[in-house]
Amino acid sequence: MRVSVFTEPHRGATYDDQLRFARAVEAGGFEGFLRADHYQFLGTEPGLPGPTDAWLTLAALARETTRIRLGTLVTSATFRLPGPLAVMVAQVDQMSGGRVELGIGAGWYEREHTSYGIPFPAVGERFDRLAEQLEVITGLWRTPVGETYSFTGEHYRLVDAPALPKPVQRPGPPVIVGGSGPRRTPELAARYADEFNVPFKSVAETAAAYERVVEACDRHGRPASGRAPLVLSAAIAVAIGRTDAEARLRAAPLHAKSALPPEEAVVGSPARLVDRIGEFAAVGATRVHLRLTDLADLDHLELVAAEVLPHLGHADAPATGG
Repeated sequence: MRVSVFTEPHRGATYDDQLRFARAVEAGGFEGFLRADHYQFLGTEPGLPGPTDAWLTLAALARETTRIRLGTLVTSATFRLPGPLAVMVAQVDQMSGGRVELGIGAGWYEREHTSYGIPFPAVGERFDRLAEQLEVITGLWRTPVGETYSFTGEHYRLVDAPALPKPVQRPGPPVIVGGSGPRRTPELAARYADEFNVPFKSVAETAAAYERVVEACDRHGRPASGRAPLVLSAAIAVAIGRTDAEARLRAAPLHAKSALPPEEAVVGSPARLVDRIGEFAAVGATRVHLRLTDLADLDHLELVAAEVLPHLGHADAPATGG
């Protein structure tokens, strides 16, 4: 089982907080450090000292770490144009020596768009834009050096783009598409993604989402195309402790009012988390992203490293794009 750590710095974290945490992730033996891409806290609190940009942060962490994979879970397609985003991710991949992953989604939190003047179209258009972004980004990365890339869609048009710079990972960094939507999400994952992630759902809901994406892969002929099978992953909200009281204390933020939909969390002992990860493995997951809420709580991270990772046959093999 591949095990990465997922964080939400928009809850309130400086770059230095994230750097300290990412270094602890690396020291603890986890595979990767992935972070959310939000410009505003999702609850009623201000999230002081304020947001940090996901890709600026990951670029800096690329120079401050040596082994862990780095990425977003997930970047909102509404935040950046696809051409500049392809350049940005390719550069961070170079800066990290080929350790970057691009998680990308349609975007959903209207309030942060309104707050910062970012257009927020209707959900159908957001998914249309996401599909075009995936086509453009992967197309730019795949284009051979010396050739140009052009694209004409309903929302984006590129003419003779030099398709540079190139990422270290070829044909490109792994792309993660996730969610539990029944139709468009599995279709986009089947066509463009290297990993399909189901965030914070029950094992049964996750298994159903996996079945839908496997069916979508079959419809698109992915198994016969020579492309690698999709990595199936689960994101898990975690609050464990050495005692029940410690676990409940860590779980308190999970009960705060938030724009997030209800989440399936693991609260309790390290053994309980080991068992839950085993349940996800039984329905097909080969990777988990463990969301730890408090970036200042390094003891929580160390507890997972010491009491959970050794029981998982933890694999530290990097993913490959394609």
